[in-house]
Amino acid sequence: MRSIHINCDLGEGGNHDKEIMPLISACNIACGGHAGNLETMQHTVDLAMKHGVEIGAHPSYPDKENFGRISIKIDPKELKRSLVAQILSLKQITEAEGARLVHVKPHGALYNDAQKDEKTAAVVLDALREFDDLPVLYAPENSVIARMAEGDFRVIFEAFADRNYNSDHSLVSRLKSNALITQKKEVFEHLFAMFNDRKITTNSGEKIDCRAGTFCLHSDTPNSVEILQFLHRKFLENDIKIKNVS
Repeated sequence: MRSIHINCDLGEGGNHDKEIMPLISACNIACGGHAGNLETMQHTVDLAMKHGVEIGAHPSYPDKENFGRISIKIDPKELKRSLVAQILSLKQITEAEGARLVHVKPHGALYNDAQKDEKTAAVVLDALREFDDLPVLYAPENSVIARMAEGDFRVIFEAFADRNYNSDHSLVSRLKSNALITQKKEVFEHLFAMFNDRKITTNSGEKIDCRAGTFCLHSDTPNSVEILQFLHRKFLENDIKIKNVS
């Protein structure tokens, strides 16, 4: 039986973390930039450990007002300090519980900016270099940050189960009506094609390569729990197991 790796952004103030956690392989925990605080980080780490889910940091622009979903003008040194502080706070909580911080995945606008902008990508990577035990980096395929990370970091390409794509591997903007995929059957078909056929069908109908090693479903996507339960059943029907899900 093959296995698929599913990750989810958690600790962001949503109502379904407890239901989602047993259904995924890895969680990306908000660590104070766009959402979250020490209490929510502790709770989410405990929940992840209970279910054997990999723990990752989900740092962002320090912008809770906009949930980290818009690009902001910020001095690179200030951004680096913020990212280091965010990751360190979660790392300390995780290690105090006897677990390990496995990966880092930038959030929202920071993720999108680092995909195409060398200066932003450099700040993110410089922040990661502050840690002796360099974590795995989740990054988009065909991205600037993935290219710049080569040789220094282990990069796992990420694709999104609930988002539509442009032909350059970027995500369709959330400002557009077709940005999200919310119907569970459509999410499965989109995800299965990326995993099994290694192809993404873009917004224009073009098929582009997909080399993703992990696939994200957003916890704030409508009916995210129902979608994950459906994905679990459909993958089992195809002799595919969601990694770490018992």
